[in-house]
Amino acid sequence: MMSHPMHPAAVVRMLAANGVDRVKLFDADPWTVSALAGSGVQAMLAVPNDHLASVGRDPRRARDWVRDNVTRNIEAGVDVRYVAVGNEPFLKSYNGSFINITFPALKNIQRALDAAGLRVKAVVPLNADVYNSPDNNPVPSAGNFRKDINTLMVSIVNFLHRNDAPFVVNIYPYLSLYQNPNFPLNFSFFDGGSKPVYDKGMVYTNVFDANFDTLVWSLRKAGVPDMKIVVGEIGWPTDGDKRANVKYAEKFYDGFLKKIAKNIGTPLRPGHMDAYLFALIDENQKSVLPGRFERHWGLFTYDGKPKFPMDLSGNGQNSYLLGVEGVQYLPSQWCVFNKDAKEKYRELPASVNYACSNADCTPLGYGSSCNGLSHDGNISYAFNIYFQTMDQDVRACSFGGLAKIVTANASQGGCVFPVQILSASERMVPVPLRLLAAFLVLAVAMFILM
Repeated sequence: MMSHPMHPAAVVRMLAANGVDRVKLFDADPWTVSALAGSGVQAMLAVPNDHLASVGRDPRRARDWVRDNVTRNIEAGVDVRYVAVGNEPFLKSYNGSFINITFPALKNIQRALDAAGLRVKAVVPLNADVYNSPDNNPVPSAGNFRKDINTLMVSIVNFLHRNDAPFVVNIYPYLSLYQNPNFPLNFSFFDGGSKPVYDKGMVYTNVFDANFDTLVWSLRKAGVPDMKIVVGEIGWPTDGDKRANVKYAEKFYDGFLKKIAKNIGTPLRPGHMDAYLFALIDENQKSVLPGRFERHWGLFTYDGKPKFPMDLSGNGQNSYLLGVEGVQYLPSQWCVFNKDAKEKYRELPASVNYACSNADCTPLGYGSSCNGLSHDGNISYAFNIYFQTMDQDVRACSFGGLAKIVTANASQGGCVFPVQILSASERMVPVPLRLLAAFLVLAVAMFILM
C-alpha cells in the first residue's frame, strides 16, 4: 500500500538473491503474482475481506475466484501453496462484520480448490486476539478461544484440521508493549532478560512463547491438540513510536531468527516452526489508525534498501541483505520552508496540515526518527514529503510562497528527507503492489527465509 511501488519483477529478483523462497500476499493482484511465475518462490494468495461475502454466499463465485486467481496462475508457473481466506476477519475492531461469512467462505474456497484438483490449502490468518486467558489467571494453560466466537472457532479449526491445513496466527510482541505501558520491555525479546512466567511446570521467558502456547492450549480444548500452527505475521516496526526503532527491530529479529534456526520451538511445541516476517517493505499509505508505526514494518525501506544487518539463517552472522536493483529516483531536489516569506507565516499551520494530510509525516511524531527537528525543520519535512509524494511537481512546492526547491540535501542528523522513486505503477495499471506488503516465511530446515 504505497504511493510509489517498485516493479514486482525487481522485487522478486531481490527475494531470490537473498534466498527467500516463500511469500504471503494480501490479495491475488495479477501484476504482483505474475512476477512470481517460474521464480521458485512459493506463494500464499488471499481472498480480501471485502470479497468474503460473495464467495461465502455463492459457491460459484468461489469456483470463479479459484479459477481466475489460483488455477490460471499455477498454469502460468506460479507455485501457489495456500489461499488465505480473509485477513484477521475476527478482529474486535470489525464489530463482527465478518463473523457470519468467514467460515462459509473458507468451506467454499477449499471445496473449489479440491474440485479443481489442486493441492492447495485454504487457511484463515487470524489475529492473536481470537484467544485469551482471563485477567485473573493470565497464563497459557488458562487460555481458550474468545467466548463470543468460541463455537465458531471450534468448527473452523476442526474443518482446517480435517483438510490438513494449518492454523495461521499473527503474533506481535511489539503490540503487547505498545498497548500496555506497564508491559516489561525485555519480555518482548528473546534474551531472557525479564522475570519468567511459570505455568504447570513450563517456564516462559518471552511473550511470544507465552502467546503461542496460549493458542496451543486453546486448540487442545477445541479437540485438535496436534494441529499444525504457522505464524502468519511477526515483526517489529522501525519508526513512528518511541519503541519502534531500528535498534529494537534488529534485536528482535536477531533473537527470533536464532530461536527459529535452533528449532527450539516453545515449551509446549518444541521443534521446527514456520513464521512469516511482517513485512517486506514499508507502506506509506497504510492506515495509521492503530498507530503511526503501521507504515514502518518493512525490513526494507520504500526504495528497497535493507534497514539493518540480519542473518536469515539465524547463525548470527549479521550483514545487510541485498536490496532491490534498478530502482530509479526522481531528481536530487528537495522542497523546504522559505523563511523569507514572513508575510505568509499566518498560513503555515494550514499548509503543514495540508501537506501531512496528503503525505506521510509519521516520522515527525513523538519518539520517531525526526522528532528532534527544529520548528523550521518540521515545516521543511512536511513540505518535502508532500513534494516527493506528488512526483516533485513544482506546484507541490509552493504553499503560497512558503516553500522553495533546493538542490542541497535537506536531511538533518538522523532524519532523512527522502527523494522519491519513479513509480513502477506509472507504466502499468495503477494498483497497489501488495508484494511490498508481503511477508517472509522462515524455512529453517533449508536455512533460508521462506
